Amino acid sequence: MQTILIKNADLVNEGVIRPSDVLIRNGRIDRIDSSISADADVLIDAQGKALMPGMLDCHVHFREPGLTHKGDMISESRAAAAGGVTSVMEMPNTSPPAITNERLEEKYALAAQKMAVNYSFYLGASLNNIDQVKVVNPKTVCGVKVYMGSSTGNMLVDRVSTLEELFRECPINLAAHCEDASIIQKNEAYYREKFGDQTPFSAHPIIRSEEACYQSSKGAVELARKYGARLHILHVSTARELELFDDEVPHISSPRENECYIEHDAPVRKITAEACVHYMHFDQSAYDVLGARAKCNPAIKTAADREAIIRGLITDRLDTIGTDHAPHTKEEKQGTYWSAPSGMPVIQSAVPSILEHYHSGLLSLELIASKMAHIPARIFNIQDRGFVREGYWADLVLVD
Repeated sequence: MQTILIKNADLVNEGVIRPSDVLIRNGRIDRIDSSISADADVLIDAQGKALMPGMLDCHVHFREPGLTHKGDMISESRAAAAGGVTSVMEMPNTSPPAITNERLEEKYALAAQKMAVNYSFYLGASLNNIDQVKVVNPKTVCGVKVYMGSSTGNMLVDRVSTLEELFRECPINLAAHCEDASIIQKNEAYYREKFGDQTPFSAHPIIRSEEACYQSSKGAVELARKYGARLHILHVSTARELELFDDEVPHISSPRENECYIEHDAPVRKITAEACVHYMHFDQSAYDVLGARAKCNPAIKTAADREAIIRGLITDRLDTIGTDHAPHTKEEKQGTYWSAPSGMPVIQSAVPSILEHYHSGLLSLELIASKMAHIPARIFNIQDRGFVREGYWADLVLVD
């Protein structure tokens, strides 16, 4: 039954920055006005600070159940909250993988006891669980995760007939990891023969190449258009992939080049795509400095690809900003190229990392709020979150 009054904030919401006071009552936004006088349990003077919707991260790996030596729902959700991420959508490649609705229910029961932020979970697609996909609950499950041609676990879906049925029958959003396994395997064979255990980490973007990403993403887009599926392509890592989204009708209004925002309750397009913070921050030179710590799938690629991804957000070819937060232990990351696992723990630094692009003059605060909160809320049909509106949950981040 707590009330919080935030005074003198620069409210960043729905394409506008305006001086505002915000009154929060019982966890929801009770009132937004230029000046509010009210008794409150907590008074926050936000003079000189930006008040934004908290990040809605559509792409995290919290490692529970089964992989909790890397992280768990408690540790990773606290890291999310500390970094300004107020809602997460967690992936199914845990142990055991969440490829049945029964296992999803088990994860929801765990999360109810442990999560420090709002949450939903993806159901994982496999070669033989289309019956589970058809009966998934759209009110609680954010999407179905499909590994299009590549997977580090046992959820690889590489049979054409299964993919066609999945894209035809899935009743909710499909979220796709797109890398072509056959291309990757050929590149791996070359480097194993030439370098063996001495394969450098700098080979990662060559092994998991631009071509592997493009061909798989192209196949996913073609299937989505053929069957009218709702498709969200995860962690776009190449400039070339942006071509696939060029002819989609934008759902963003862009009055000026660097100030795009979602219209009030605008419809969303069916094929959308994600930029992740590490592809916006690093390029392939990171492998020489960070080694295994920069190893993730898809691979971080060239500086030109990094610049294209940022540009893709500005021009609306890319719709959301996520993290693909995927923690491992330091010991695991000390292995050779072939043994060190892929994945980076980035959720606590995600919002500060995004804001670096504001300080460099590339992204406006309005665009950042749109890509990390407004548009994810619309794509995944999240009720009463993702915007700073009266009656909505007060999932807010205050930025100095």
